Amino acid sequence: MTHGYDIAIVGAGIAGASLAAELAPHARVVLLESEEVAGYHATGRSAAFWSETYGGPGVQPLTTLSGPTLSVGGFLQPLGSIHIGRAEDAPAVDDLLQAFAGSDVTLTAVDPAAIIPGLRAEWTLGVLEPSCAYIDVAGLHADRLAVARQAGAGVMTNAGVEAARRENGGWRIDTPAGPIKAALLVDAAGAWADIVARRAGVRPLGIRSYRRTIAQLRTDPGAPADLPHVADIAGRFYFKPEAGGRLWLSPHDETPTDPCDAAPDELDVAIAIDRFEGVVDWRVAAVERKWAGLRSFAPDRLPAYGFDPQEPGFFWCAGQGGFGIQTAPAAAALCAALILDGSVAPGLHAERYAPGRF
Repeated sequence: MTHGYDIAIVGAGIAGASLAAELAPHARVVLLESEEVAGYHATGRSAAFWSETYGGPGVQPLTTLSGPTLSVGGFLQPLGSIHIGRAEDAPAVDDLLQAFAGSDVTLTAVDPAAIIPGLRAEWTLGVLEPSCAYIDVAGLHADRLAVARQAGAGVMTNAGVEAARRENGGWRIDTPAGPIKAALLVDAAGAWADIVARRAGVRPLGIRSYRRTIAQLRTDPGAPADLPHVADIAGRFYFKPEAGGRLWLSPHDETPTDPCDAAPDELDVAIAIDRFEGVVDWRVAAVERKWAGLRSFAPDRLPAYGFDPQEPGFFWCAGQGGFGIQTAPAAAALCAALILDGSVAPGLHAERYAPGRF
């Protein structure tokens, strides 16, 4: 039996690692990771961009507040994003502009043909989001794990939660690596968040997992190095340039699935390519690789951060959808504040994300 932890965090992806880095200077922390390596699922398969509009107005404050931390750390590189549409998508363009009209996010209506070479004639609508940036996901995740370890946090792999129960005012957590004792149990298990809750005897929140597909293409002509991230305003695809003139393309799929080691479906890749060929006149020369990852959403598609309303020794840090990496610094700061002393930074409205809303 391993004793003496104040906080056990289940899941060592970007959410758990970032929270551990915030908490470890103030408490005895252990990260429990079910896989052989941390960040194997959603974190390791991210499309790696930071966009203040992604996730909607409810998520935007977390993204915006995370920006300076990511930038100072050297984890952001300029990219830019353009949301494009056809004539029938005009209402969606209006909705996007209206949704962020009162925010600090800069959005500008533009002619997409002036930005995207080879754009087909029917794509006449464009909204430029210049603040969008690449995220060095691997660098950020490694940094958060390193900071947590340097502050004394333990990181245990192959240590998924088999069961957890209250014992002597704290938790006994059974894992393949042996039992752990901790005063507080934090559920940062991503797609497995509800499963972990059930194993701890806590009522699930209704967090569902969905598959997202990405393919790396070689095109003729190759993707220009200065091409921004390109997103369909109606949510049917996005693509962005990669090194060597390559392109990352997604059909923006969200296929419900049980939590698993996600694999791409050939049909989803074919759908993505078909949609891409309807946007630009570039030839797809090869699909060089393809993969899939999981994203997990609470019923209202906002994250769940806070103490469980029925079990105060259980803390939720879950439901981050596809925006968990771009919001990780602010989300970790919010969760750490709630756990340590409740002093939430200005601009972060904890009640918006409280698990008790369900």
